[in-house]
Amino acid sequence: MVNKNIDYSLYLVTNRYDYSDEQFLNIVFEACDSGVTLVQLREKDVTTKRYFDLAVAVKKITDKFNIPLIIDDRVDICLAVNAAGVHIGDNELPIKIVRQLIGKDKILGVSVKDVQHAKEAEAQGADYFGVGAIYPTKTKVITKHTTIATLKDIVDNVAIPVNAIGGIKENNIFSFKNTGISGVCMVSELMQAEDVRTKVTNCLKNVEQLR
Repeated sequence: MVNKNIDYSLYLVTNRYDYSDEQFLNIVFEACDSGVTLVQLREKDVTTKRYFDLAVAVKKITDKFNIPLIIDDRVDICLAVNAAGVHIGDNELPIKIVRQLIGKDKILGVSVKDVQHAKEAEAQGADYFGVGAIYPTKTKVITKHTTIATLKDIVDNVAIPVNAIGGIKENNIFSFKNTGISGVCMVSELMQAEDVRTKVTNCLKNVEQLR
C-alpha cells in the first residue's frame, strides 16, 4: 500500500443535478476555496467526451487549490486528464487490474461494505475505502444500507483510511464519533447547499471534532 498523505477529512463527491455547467463549476470552486480536502467527479450517464471535458474543467479548479481530483469508475478518464486517482465500486475492473493500469503513484479508492471485502481490497492495492450508504441517500447510485457498527469494524481491521458516505449531513457528522474514520464523503449536503462556503466551513468544524 502506498501512503499518499492525503487529507480525507471532507471529501466532496459531485452530482450535477440540473445545474448548468457554469453553476456546477462555481459550486465546486466555492467548495474548494472553502476547505474541502478531496474532490471526486462522479458521472454515471454521460458520454466519454462529456466526462473528459467535465474532468478537464474540474481539474483546473482542484489544481488551483492543490486539491486531489479523483475520477469515479473511469480509469481512462483518470489517465487522460492526469487526475490524482480513481474510485471504483463492485461492478468495475478488478482492483489488481486497476492498480496495474494507473500505476503505484495514483490514488485508488474502493467502495466496500464488509470486513472481508475490505481486507481483500487492501491486499490488492486499495489506498482508501468509501463505506456506505450509512444513511438514506437520493443520489443515482444504487447502494444498500451499512451500519455504523460495520463501518467501525472495517476501520478496526484495515490499515488504510476509511471514509463514510451516504446521506451524511452537517447535523449527523457527530454520529461518527469514536469510529476512527478518516473523514466523510458528502454529495447533496454540499452540492445543494444554499451557502456552499458556510456549509463547508461548518462541516469541516464538525469533522475536526471527531478526532
